[in-house]
Amino acid sequence: MIALDVSAGAAERRRPSRGPWLTELRATLVLAAPLILTNLAQHGLVTADVVLLGRLGAEPLAAGALATSLYFILFICGIGLASAVSPLIAGAVGRGDSADDDVRRIVGAGLWAVTIAIIPVMLALWHTEPLLLAMGQQPKLAEDAGLYMRALQWSMWPALAFMALRASLSALERPGWPLAISIAALPVNVGLAIWLAFEGPGLLGLGMVGVGLATTLAAFLSLAALVGVMMLAPSLRRRRLFLGVWRPNAARLATMFRLGLPMAATGLAEASLFEAAVLGMGLFGTAPLAAHAVTIQIAAICFMVPNGIGQAATVRVGRAFGAGDRMAMRRAGTIAILLGFGFMSACALAQVTLPRPLIGLFLDLEAPGNAEVIPYAITFIGFAALFAMADGIQSVALGGLRGMQDTRIPMAIALFGYWIVGIPAGILAAWGLGYGGSGIWMGFCAGLAVVAVMLVRRWLSLSGSVIVRP
Repeated sequence: MIALDVSAGAAERRRPSRGPWLTELRATLVLAAPLILTNLAQHGLVTADVVLLGRLGAEPLAAGALATSLYFILFICGIGLASAVSPLIAGAVGRGDSADDDVRRIVGAGLWAVTIAIIPVMLALWHTEPLLLAMGQQPKLAEDAGLYMRALQWSMWPALAFMALRASLSALERPGWPLAISIAALPVNVGLAIWLAFEGPGLLGLGMVGVGLATTLAAFLSLAALVGVMMLAPSLRRRRLFLGVWRPNAARLATMFRLGLPMAATGLAEASLFEAAVLGMGLFGTAPLAAHAVTIQIAAICFMVPNGIGQAATVRVGRAFGAGDRMAMRRAGTIAILLGFGFMSACALAQVTLPRPLIGLFLDLEAPGNAEVIPYAITFIGFAALFAMADGIQSVALGGLRGMQDTRIPMAIALFGYWIVGIPAGILAAWGLGYGGSGIWMGFCAGLAVVAVMLVRRWLSLSGSVIVRP
């Protein structure tokens, strides 16, 4: 049980009943909107890579899917670690302890944490080809995926450092600059990829490797731009957020790992479900794997919205948690969960009613080489619609719990739902019952549904059992 001191609750209860809820709704939307747009812009980099790989052919798309899935299973872990910056700063601000030295120490700890964590990750990614061969993937796909990864993997450190700085600015409710930089990075990435990957007058024709190099260059440019803004923008320069960043604060770094490692493990649990799906799909052939790559991108684009709402919930709940305001904390989380559920319900409807136009955003529907891929993709999109609502709810509920700095129990819930329920259910349906690739998507639905229910119950229980001291 969590004990909080509350001083503002009585005054708030004297307001009209709808007033605080409408105020919180507006505050959540104002904060969530740029976070959602930033998520979409950053995911646009990934989506653009998938589209470009798809234009290179079904085999580059399938090999790129293998490499990208391995990259992102580790990248998502890093995001979990980097995101620990947000609840720590939000809690400090809520307590009124927003002195620049404390914020600076947290920012520095976030950068140091991702830098330390990235070293073993880079070593693992360098050996992508033998890792995929050991997992039973086709030799040609594994070779191409390995070449692509050796260009792509260098983007991970700047991307994670960008995430840590973005989380810092989000907790300070200054999400505009990361949004502007992320939007600018998208055309830069696409332009570089076209120049590096494709053949033609003035183009280098590096194929898949060119797409990976473009993403890496765009990541470094984005990080440099954000650092420059934080050092030079008048509203941020006075905070001197990078002062002493070369001297890590041991206490803050320990807190960062204490809070961030369970968040990273939660991300790993979810990412491993999707990674296992990609590896399993690869065993059914190139067409199901390419269809899966398209479908998962459609689902991921939709997910960026509740993910942004969940990030806003972390900040809003975190500030109320730091202030000891139970009513505000419960209100912020409830509003965020309802927003996430509503949006993903609309996405599910669009996926069920418009599958072919959605697929056409990634594949040429008229190309003979894609004829075998499209029926698989239509089937998979139907399952993606089923788990969309659960995926949105669990993401927002998780954000609310992180605002309360509750990360260990959510980690256990994720491990149970994804590893004990989702992966075995997918294996049983795909191979035991003979549903093939569709069975893997059934496992997605089962795992995400269990996690969503358990996280919402955890949120309701924890936010309602807080001890309020007069």
